[in-house]
Amino acid sequence: MADLEKYRECIRKLITEYAQLASSNNEIEAQTIFDVEQDHYQLIYIGWQNRRRVFGPVMHFDIKNGKIWIQWNGTEADVGEQLMAMGIPKNDIVVGFHPPYIRQYTDYAVG
Repeated sequence: MADLEKYRECIRKLITEYAQLASSNNEIEAQTIFDVEQDHYQLIYIGWQNRRRVFGPVMHFDIKNGKIWIQWNGTEADVGEQLMAMGIPKNDIVVGFHPPYIRQYTDYAVG
């Protein structure tokens, strides 16, 4: 059985670390959104860059049926590997932005 509190803490830690990396830009704010009741977690960027509006998700995770779903990863990092380094089993991580028929070919859970 998944340790949901551990999973929540690992996701919050990962998102917070990425938010701190992005906080050096004064015109773009990194916002963390942690909905623990519904188990939705996001890092979004909001602000202005070169007179253009910046708004959108950088990372989005859900916890569904005891598994961490990576719904979006707008970074170059393998956040699945980072979650595994924190002690999350590979079979409890789903790459949700891949279509279901592709997930069987990843090293992670299918759903």
